[in-house]
Amino acid sequence: MSGSFALEIRSLSAGYGERVVLEDISLTLAPGEWYVLLGPNGSGKSTLLDCVVGRLRVARGDINIAGHSLRAAPFESRRRLGYGCAPETLPALLTARQCLEVHAAAKQLTAIEDDLLVLADELKFMAYLEAFVDTLSLGTRQKLSILLALVGNPSLIVLDEAFNGLDPASALVVKRHLRSRLQHRGAALLLATHALDIVEHHADRAAVLIDGRLKREWQKDEIGALRRDGQNFESSLAQTIGLR
Repeated sequence: MSGSFALEIRSLSAGYGERVVLEDISLTLAPGEWYVLLGPNGSGKSTLLDCVVGRLRVARGDINIAGHSLRAAPFESRRRLGYGCAPETLPALLTARQCLEVHAAAKQLTAIEDDLLVLADELKFMAYLEAFVDTLSLGTRQKLSILLALVGNPSLIVLDEAFNGLDPASALVVKRHLRSRLQHRGAALLLATHALDIVEHHADRAAVLIDGRLKREWQKDEIGALRRDGQNFESSLAQTIGLR
C-alpha cells in the first residue's frame, strides 16, 4: 500500500451478519482532495464511513489511512483520522469543552488547539463550551461534532451529513475552513451528503453508491462542464440512478 494517499480502500466488502451491504469497493483520496459520496437512503454510505473510521469490521479488503493499515496499525491510523460522529451519539453528560479535551488527549495533545478555538469563535460556539451536550440544539451539536473531527490536524476528515442543522452563515464558515485545511495542510475530506450544491461548488470528485457498489464517479471538470453546458449535476445523477 502506498503512503501517498490520505485514504486507500482496496476490494472492500462488509455487512452485518449474513447481510452483505458493501461489495468490492475500491477508492483513493489524495491529500488536499474534497470527495463527496452520494447515494439513496440505504445504499451503504454510512456503512462505508463506519468501515473507514473503524466502527465496523470489514469482511474482506484493506483500508489505509495516511499509509497506515486500519487493521494492522489501528492506533497509528486513527491518530491521523478525524471523524464527525452523528450529533445524537455525542456523550450527553459531558460538556462541550470536556468532549474536546477527551479528543485532544486521545490524539496525545495537552490542550485544545488554538485554531480550533478560533473556528469555534467564528461559529459563535464559545458560549456553549461549558454547556452539557444534552442541553445543546441540533445545530450546536453539529458544530461540536465538526470541531471534534478537526482535533489533532487529521490527514483524513470523515463527515456524514455534517451540514444538517447548520444555519447558512455557519455552513459557509465550515466550508471555507475545510477548503483552507485541504489547501494549506494537505488534509483530505470524505463527505457523505445529499446536498448537491456542495458537489457543484466544492467537490474535487463525487461518486454515487447504489446497492453497495460505486456505480459512477465524476471528476471536477465533468461537474463544471455540466454547468457550462446549461445542465446541472442533479440531472446527471438522476440519469445514473435511473430516475430519468
